[in-house]
Amino acid sequence: MPLSANTRRDFFRLSTVMGAGLILAGCDRSAPRSGQPVESQATPQKGEPAQGGEVTAVEDLMREHGVLRRILFVYSEMAARLRARLSSAPPGALQRAATLFRAFGEEYHEKKLEEAFLFPAVTKSGGLAAGYPEILAAQHQRGREITDYILGATRGTSLGHAQAEPLARALESLVRMYRPHAAAEDTIVFPAWKRTLSGRELDEMGDRFEEIEQLQFGKDGFEDAVQQIGEIERSLALADLAQFTALPPPRL
Repeated sequence: MPLSANTRRDFFRLSTVMGAGLILAGCDRSAPRSGQPVESQATPQKGEPAQGGEVTAVEDLMREHGVLRRILFVYSEMAARLRARLSSAPPGALQRAATLFRAFGEEYHEKKLEEAFLFPAVTKSGGLAAGYPEILAAQHQRGREITDYILGATRGTSLGHAQAEPLARALESLVRMYRPHAAAEDTIVFPAWKRTLSGRELDEMGDRFEEIEQLQFGKDGFEDAVQQIGEIERSLALADLAQFTALPPPRL
């Protein structure tokens, strides 16, 4: 039986009221009660990636470079202290820094990732980047030789004045080599390697790198390395970033 105009209006009015009530009820269930913290629906559960997605293989390599650059900064500061005031350069801190550089940088980042996966692929791909892996691998080997020296020179509880200058030069030579080394990898080699991979292959490499990290360290190696370098920086009064703010330039 057809509805009258008044009946249709009453029906639509009732439908609108009921629909609004359902929406409000749904909002009420999702909204926090008074006094409760507001939590984003995007908040990841334990074990899930944080907002912004998973860390890609290239991002992983570059943030690992960040750890190594922090170690190199420690080396630079310690070289200056070895020359200025020997007592301000404790060998224990250098020993810890070199041990971290060996385990996280040389044995993991360089050997297990760059030399195993990146360098062969970039060499094979040709182009400008193909000439870099051979040089970078040779520098990795020289870095290991210098790390052996640093570890050997800092085994004792103190450093003699005769050791100060040779150790300072070794630290500076490593820093000088790795600054352009890491910059070339970040700007030339890593992008060239990424171009050799499809999106699916890049995702798979990220998973593979994570597996290698777990096998190497038995835990999150990056987080552990960040914690270790932070402790070394604090022990040397280098943790306050503000102290390194440059002075204003002189007036012209």
